[in-house]
Amino acid sequence: SSARPNQVFVLSLPFEMVNKKIGKAILKEVEELLLTPVGLRSLSPKNYHYKGYYAGDWVARDGAYHQGTVWSWLLGPYMTAKIKIDGDSGKEQIRKFLKTFEQHLKEGGIGTVSEIFDGEAPFYPKGCIAQAWGVSEILRVYLDELN
Repeated sequence: SSARPNQVFVLSLPFEMVNKKIGKAILKEVEELLLTPVGLRSLSPKNYHYKGYYAGDWVARDGAYHQGTVWSWLLGPYMTAKIKIDGDSGKEQIRKFLKTFEQHLKEGGIGTVSEIFDGEAPFYPKGCIAQAWGVSEILRVYLDELN
C-alpha cells in the first residue's frame, strides 16, 4: 500500500469533492494505515519504503522524514475530515482522541506539540519540540469544529 495522508485534504475541504461512500472508504484506510495516537504517518507501514523510526545520522533521518514519520499537524485535516464524514459521532470520537492526546502535552516541549514522531510505538517525539503547525491545527479543530 502506498497510502499517504494527502487524501485527507480532499475530505477536509469546505466543499464536497467525493461522495460519502468514497469518503468513508478513504477515511477507513487512513485510520487503519496512517492514524496513530499523535498524528498521521507520512506513509503506510505496508509500503516497502516505510521507515518506522526517525533516527540515525542526518541522511538516515532525512530519508525517514516523509517515509513513515508521524506528523502532528496532519491531525487537523484528519479531524476535520472525520467530523465532516461521520457527523456527531465523529465529533465524539475526536473529543475522546484529543483527551488521550493530552498526554503528549506533558512530554517533549511541555504544554506544546512536537513536530514529528516515530512511526512506531511508543511514538517518541522527534524534530522541533514546539511546532506551530501542530499546535494551530489542534486549536483550529477545538475552535472551529468542536464548538
